Amino acid sequence: MKRGQKKPSKSEATEPPPVATAAAAPNVTAAPQPLLSLATIQNPGVVEVLPMLRDVAVPDRHVVFIRKVLVCCFFFDFSDTMKSAREKEIKRQTLAELVDIVQSGSCKLNEIMQEDMVKMISMNIFRCLPPAPHENSGADGGDPEEDDMFMDPAWPHLQLVYELLLRYVVSPDTDTKLAKRFIDHSFVTKLLELFDSEDMREREYLKTIVHRIYGRVPALHGSFLDKLEEVSIAHIFRFGNGFYGPVFDLVIILFVLVQDREQVSVILGRAALSGNNEHIVALIAENRHVILPIIFDALEKNIRSHWNQAINGLSANVRRMFQEMDAELFDECQRQHAAKEAMAGKLEEQRVSTWKRLEEVAAGTMGKNMVLV
Repeated sequence: MKRGQKKPSKSEATEPPPVATAAAAPNVTAAPQPLLSLATIQNPGVVEVLPMLRDVAVPDRHVVFIRKVLVCCFFFDFSDTMKSAREKEIKRQTLAELVDIVQSGSCKLNEIMQEDMVKMISMNIFRCLPPAPHENSGADGGDPEEDDMFMDPAWPHLQLVYELLLRYVVSPDTDTKLAKRFIDHSFVTKLLELFDSEDMREREYLKTIVHRIYGRVPALHGSFLDKLEEVSIAHIFRFGNGFYGPVFDLVIILFVLVQDREQVSVILGRAALSGNNEHIVALIAENRHVILPIIFDALEKNIRSHWNQAINGLSANVRRMFQEMDAELFDECQRQHAAKEAMAGKLEEQRVSTWKRLEEVAAGTMGKNMVLV
């Protein structure tokens, strides 16, 4: 996600993109329109005050829900706290209500409602991030970690949007097969790019949401792995002093999530052996207690049995690097690995022994039941 691009100046409120003007219900008691969506609802051009969804008749809730989503598609200038104060508060209350609706499951969301809600979430969070403080200063070689903590003025709305996304992802009422139509590869890629945010609060929400999406949508695991390799290798030279806060947060959460440990160990090896390796190795050393236990088993497996000699060699180099870096941690991981291997061997012996006994019992039972003619 590119930085430094200023958004166009806003007046009192920036309206959502123009939409088609198909006839919409004149009020909340109009006949239900099951196919009504953001693409077909008439845009009133103002931030509406709508009744609480629980106070609306069930047949009309679809229409009112879409209108509430439309309210949340308005954007405001938060550099002036007094500008559009009433409209900002209406949007904040509407977002809070949507969070409660999804969390409580008080209103069953059909496919159109879910799709439009995710579209609204995307419109709010996938934005041009403000320039980092060190990018505005014009100073060369500054340490981004030493800059003052950035606090996004739009956080009162952004936090609720992130909370809504989190509640939608973790809700037991969310059908994963349906949700992955909206939360797809493109969505995940853009979500991971938001780790560029200088606001630590935003990155903390992202960590939680990314973890939940990874757990619920296995089909997207490849997207996470692709992003891990991109960040670890291509973006590692973005700053002369290696990773800084936002990029580091993304790398660590992806290392923790990605279950293909063999591939992770290879990516780590390539990064550590690349041209700027002294900074990368320093970062790895600082976080060795997190990284090594995750990848140790994969390293041993690669070294012992991987068919590709290049991967075999990379894994051996990474193993040697950690051993020289922290012999005590390495020995502990090696002990745990040996214990797991021994346990796996015992379980396999028990499995074979159990099947053998079952076969003997079955053979004996069949012998007793045989009838000689």
